[in-house]
Amino acid sequence: MLTLYRKIDSMKYYNNVLETIGNTPLIKINSLCKDIKATVLAKVETTNPGNSVKDRMALKMVEDAEAQGLIKPGGTVIEGTSGNTGMGLALACIAKGYKLVCVLSDKQSKEKMDILRAVGAEVVVCPTNVEPEDPRSYYSVSKRLAEETPNSWYVNQYDNPSNAIAHYEQTGPEIWEQTEGKITHFVVGVGTGGTISGVGKYLKEQNSEVKNLGIDTYGSVFKKYHETGIFDENEIYPYITEGIGEDILPKNVDFSVIDHFEKVTDKDAAIYTRRLAREEGIFVGNSAGAAIAGVIQMKDQFKEGDVVVVLFHDHGSRYVGKMFNDDWMRERGFLDEGFKNARELVDQHGDKGLVMCGSEELVSHAVAKMKDYNISQIPVTKDGAIAGYVDDTRLYQQIIENPSMMDAPLASVMLDPLPVVDATAKIEEISAKVSKETPAVLVDLGNGKFHIVTRHDLISAI
Repeated sequence: MLTLYRKIDSMKYYNNVLETIGNTPLIKINSLCKDIKATVLAKVETTNPGNSVKDRMALKMVEDAEAQGLIKPGGTVIEGTSGNTGMGLALACIAKGYKLVCVLSDKQSKEKMDILRAVGAEVVVCPTNVEPEDPRSYYSVSKRLAEETPNSWYVNQYDNPSNAIAHYEQTGPEIWEQTEGKITHFVVGVGTGGTISGVGKYLKEQNSEVKNLGIDTYGSVFKKYHETGIFDENEIYPYITEGIGEDILPKNVDFSVIDHFEKVTDKDAAIYTRRLAREEGIFVGNSAGAAIAGVIQMKDQFKEGDVVVVLFHDHGSRYVGKMFNDDWMRERGFLDEGFKNARELVDQHGDKGLVMCGSEELVSHAVAKMKDYNISQIPVTKDGAIAGYVDDTRLYQQIIENPSMMDAPLASVMLDPLPVVDATAKIEEISAKVSKETPAVLVDLGNGKFHIVTRHDLISAI
């Protein structure tokens, strides 16, 4: 996009925020791509005023709609968005005097919703896990609101040709100029398809040998459709990665200019989002993590002298409650906690001590403790030593078959003692002792103290 300045008495300024869109920098990726022979450059779109690549196409779509008479003064712009297009539209609407309604799925980060509200947009949230045709989906809701709202315009970024045209006219030429035509590969996450289709078309017109590589996610239909021509609904399932992948085929996706799709897991996308910030100092969003993870997965496709440009869509501030939050990452098993031995697993229980029962205590006492402490196994002691254990599954089955069992002593129903491992026992050693029949092990902490490591603890660690 041409940079415009107004000069008065040597002052230099822009007429409005929209004139600051474009001319984003290329930054070399060093640490993360040290094992890649090619030069890897990131097209970092966070310097756009709305902090994302979507500013480009949002403005283009609004201006084209104005030129076509699709939106009138004082009108309402309505769009289904993952958040970034909504931000770009918000800036355009502020400058041009339109109202904005953004319809988002509930998997989008709270930060995106809060930012949209901060710039005056009305936000409508819809469930993620419904079919696109479902009246509750954000596709359907945005269309319905446009039909019901007087003097409104439904943007439809998925099928709106201005989306891809914006990148053909702006982003593609910028990349070509910045690399002096030396670019050999363009890598970007694919959602609506506008970026890869517009940029990809432009680059191939300049040099047909340029490879356009799309980043897809597991749960999305793009990769299989591109390779087979089959729209496979079995490929569709919920995923966490934001901003890329689809359960529909947007008209903006020009598969003819895309050479390959690479799928990246939710976990790798999240991990590399964090690594970009910590190892490269580039604070960008979830789709950027997916994109750089995809580049690393495809490293064997790149050779010495190649110039790989990977586009980073948006800013990391929109994900501080998700990918940059340790608790959120830990809940999804995305953090490598680095557990090495039994003691480290036990330490995860905090200050919770081992719950035990005596062999002469009644079954009802053990059942009460299981409920109170929300546990599944209880070691049973006799004469100060561990003599066995009771397990909730087997214990409850016995009680169902014989309710009077509640008044029986634990000595009459307990199983043989759980295996005991040393506190230094490695995860692999513990795992070998845990099975369907043996749900846990006891960890000898020394000085007569023990704790328990359950099957659930192992699964969480692994």
